[in-house]
This record gives sequence, C-alpha cells and structure tokens, in this order.
Amino acid sequence: MEFGSLMPNKAGITAVKKLLVSFIVKHIWRYIFGVLLIICSSLLTLAIPEILGLITDGLNLKTMSGDELTWYVVLIAVISFLTFAVKFTWRYLIIGNCRNLEVYLRGKLFAHLQTLPVDFYTTHKTGDLMAYAINDVQAIRMVFGGGLAQSLDAIAINLFSVLFMSNTINPKLTAIVYIPAPFILAAIFFIRVHIRNRFIKVQEAFADISDKVQENLSGIRVIKAFSQESSEMKSFRLISRKRLDAQMKLVKISGLLGPGINIFFGFIMLVFIIFGSRLVIENSITVGDFVAFNSYIAIIMTPVINIARIIEVWQKGIASYKRLDAIFAVKSEPGNNLPAQAPGEIGGNIEIRSLDFAYPRTNRRVLKNINLKIKRGSTIGIIGRSGSGKTTLANLLLRLHSVEDGHIFIDDIDINEIPVDVLRENIAYVPQDSFLFSTTIKENIEFFRPVYSDEDIENATRLSDIYDNIISFPEGFDTVVGERGVTLSGGQKQRISIARAIIKNASIIILDDCLSAVDTETEQKILSNFSAILKNRTGIIISHRVSALKHADEIIFLENGKILEQGSHDELIMKKGRYYKLCKTQSVGPKEGENCL
Repeated sequence: MEFGSLMPNKAGITAVKKLLVSFIVKHIWRYIFGVLLIICSSLLTLAIPEILGLITDGLNLKTMSGDELTWYVVLIAVISFLTFAVKFTWRYLIIGNCRNLEVYLRGKLFAHLQTLPVDFYTTHKTGDLMAYAINDVQAIRMVFGGGLAQSLDAIAINLFSVLFMSNTINPKLTAIVYIPAPFILAAIFFIRVHIRNRFIKVQEAFADISDKVQENLSGIRVIKAFSQESSEMKSFRLISRKRLDAQMKLVKISGLLGPGINIFFGFIMLVFIIFGSRLVIENSITVGDFVAFNSYIAIIMTPVINIARIIEVWQKGIASYKRLDAIFAVKSEPGNNLPAQAPGEIGGNIEIRSLDFAYPRTNRRVLKNINLKIKRGSTIGIIGRSGSGKTTLANLLLRLHSVEDGHIFIDDIDINEIPVDVLRENIAYVPQDSFLFSTTIKENIEFFRPVYSDEDIENATRLSDIYDNIISFPEGFDTVVGERGVTLSGGQKQRISIARAIIKNASIIILDDCLSAVDTETEQKILSNFSAILKNRTGIIISHRVSALKHADEIIFLENGKILEQGSHDELIMKKGRYYKLCKTQSVGPKEGENCL
C-alpha cells in the first residue's frame, strides 16, 4: 500500500473488524445482559402510561377507591425506581464498557504504529496520526457506547409501543403515529453519507491544527529568533477558521434532522388530538385510553427525536472505522512477521555485497555498488560530504529501510532473515539527532528498562564524558531534561545518547556523526574510551571530521553514494586523494596538512 494516500481496506474481514469482534466476544456477557436490561427498561417504561390510563378512567367514572388509587401511585413509584436501576445498570454495562474499547483500540493502534516502517512516517504528519489516535478512536467508542445503547433503546421502545398501543388502545391511532416513519427513513438515507463525508473533513482539519501546534511548539525558539510570532498566529487563525468551517458544514447538515422530526411529530400530535378526540366522543376509546396514548407518544418522541444524534454518531463512527482500517491495512516493516524468538547474540561480522539503494517513490540511487566487509572486533570509519549516503548505510544495517535479499549479511545470514527485534537488540545506535525523552537523565540512559545498576549507569556516563556534568546538576541523575532534552546543550545531549548506547552492551555499535557538537578534546577522550569498549565488537563510526576516524582499522570515503577510497588513515593519506584533501582543509597545525600525518 502506498503511504502517501491511505485508502479504505475493501477486504471482507478487515483488521478493525477483527479487533471489534475480538473485543465483543471477550465482553459478550456484558452486551447480552445489557440488551436484556434494555428490553426490561422499555417494558417498565411503557407500563406507566397504561396505569395512568386506568387511573384516569377510574377517576372519570368515579369507580376507583382511595385505596386503589394509593396502590397505583405506589406501583408507579416502584416501577420508576426499577426503571432507574435497570437503566443505570445497562448504561454501566454498555456505555461504561465502551471506555474499555477505547483503551483497547488505542493500544492496538499504538502497537501497530510501532511496527510500521520509517517511510510511513516521512509521508504522514504527527498531527494526522494524533487525529487517528484521539478523534477516530473516540468516534468508534461513541458508536459502541451511546450510539449502540440509544439505538437498541429506540428499537425496543418503538417495537413494544406498537404492540401496546395497537392491542390495548386502537390500531388506527397507532398507524397515524408512524406516518412520519417513511419520511424519516428517507431523510436518514439522504443525510447519512453527507454527515460521514463532512466528518472526514472535520478530522482532516483537526489533524492540521494538531500538526501546526506540534510543529510550532517544537520550533518556538526559531520562531522567536526570527520574530515570526505574528505571522505564525495569522497562519494558525486561518487553519482554525478552516476547522470551524468544516465543523459548521457538519452541524448544518446534521442539525436538519432533529428539527425536521419535531415538525413531523408536531403535525402528528395535531392529527392525533383531532382524530383521538373524535374517537373519545364516539366512545370508541375512553378518556383513559386517550391519556395513555398521549403518554406513549411522549415516550416514543424522545428516542425518535434523538435519532439525529444517533445517526450522526454512527456516521462519524463509520468514517473513523474506514480511516483506522486504512492505517491498520498498512503492512508492518519486513521482519516483524518472522517467527518470534528470544533475542540471541549476533557475532557482528558484516558483509555488504553489490548494494544499490534508492528511497521509495524516487529513482535516484543514494548508494551505488557498495561492497564492504567488517569483521567482528574491527572498527570502520565512514566519511564523506553531506548527502553522500553515510547515514543511509547505517539505516539499512538497522533495517529502518527495506533492502532486497542477497545484499547485506550478518554472520553469513541475510539480514532479511533475522527478526527485526533480534537485529536491533544487538545494535547500539547513536543517531545524528540525539533524541531525549522528557524524563530524568537516568531513565533516558537506561531507556525505561530498569535492569541496570547505578554503577553501570555511572560507568557509562564516565566513558561518554558526561558524568561530571550530570553530578553538577542539583538533582543529578534525577534531573528532568524537558521535551527532547531542551534544558541541555547539544554536546550534553549527544554524550547522554552515547551513554545509552554504551550501557546496552551490544555486539555492533554505530556512531552516526554523534560527536559533532563536542569539542575536539572531548571527542578524542570519548573515542579513546571507545577503543576498550569496541574490543571484540564491531564498530562503525560515521563522521565529517577526520580526527574522529584516525584510529579506525579501515576508513571508506563516500561520495554520491559510491566508495571512492578505502583503507587505513595512513594508507589514505599516502594516496593523497579526496580523503587527504579533506584532511588538509580540517588541519589546524602550524604547517598545512601537519595533523594529517
């Protein structure tokens, strides 16, 4: 499936349908008891008009004693109390259970999003995904809560009302009440698709707002630095207006149904009063029947008038169902479907054979005919200009992008045959953009896995040369770093990320230009510490600085996706090629190129 344009899954049994069926089966007794209690509450509710009719006839004909009247009043009170208790219980069972459904669906969606390939996130904005996780899940929750309960209640009330009114009062009057039914059904059929389509527009507008807020807050320092507050506020007002317009279009179409039904029922009440009064005068029905029938109409009107809201809830739910199904239809990244197994140890011997790679939906190859062998216990350095393919190569080793079979092997096993969790569990990766979570330094280093001792954490921070900085903070390792580590400098964030990689104790360690924000002296200190860490491990160091790669066993120089030069530092200097020229430009010695020797 193309990530750029999600389309509803038209398969017979969709992913969301399976999830919903699974949830309902798990909670089937809640729904069964809930439906039975809805039937009971409907019968109890419809018993009261019948009693009111008996009381009216008794008082009108003066045939009812005071004790009988008292008994009927007590009976009405008891029925009212039972109706309250039964309604509360079925609301708890059905509407209350929909909160469990919300948690269940959102958890499944979040778990699914974790398995999707990186390419998916390059074509979908955060705000849009937030709309799926919040609004769409909530819309489905409302269908299986109030939407389902009110629909069943309306069906039960109307069904039993027809039986009660036609059998105990008058079939003709009953037929009059349901004259609007065909017109209401026609209106529902016409409006439902419009409601659904307009709700989709509302969801899209909500996604735009979420994305704008998220992007704006993340880049607030840049906005302030360029004095763009007014411009951003104007842009946000335009997006908010778009959301308002979409919402108002939905309100206009969904708001027609309720008042329309009221008009129909107003007309029916008028016809009933005229026709019913004539039947009373002709003694075809009693005054009590007239009062009871009027009460039945009042009971029927409530769920029927609410039909506008019920239809809106169902159409929103159907729209969200299709949107969510399109997300669940996106296939997980290759390797997630391999047989689950406990993470085993990877030796670290890497071989790349004739590797070409182009990003999805592009024809330009960013890697061309890469051939490389990295033995366990050795360290390779990768250098080249921006855009030469350095990070792409690291991402392919992590399987963040798919690669065809037969090009990358680890321990003589095709990388596509290694389960993703096993592969990544054995690789410690420090990316260029050192991402920290809004929590404590300690939790960022152990990555929410409290299996490391304080001594292990301190040792990792000493090796990454960040320990002294951490203990200088008032809260030490319990210092909360803020969103994305905003309270720390770039160099501090990088070194905490390096500590997170060190403590993982993985077979393969990849440092992707993660020392760019530290000074040369700190860089050399960290790299010196890494010489001991990398013993019996595979090290891959990506950098734009020659100083970071000097002591690597082998260095490759990438340009335009090709390996132009390959060898040790000394060998590449002796060639006096591209690597040597780059080294000269970075040299700060008294004589040109002195530090390259």
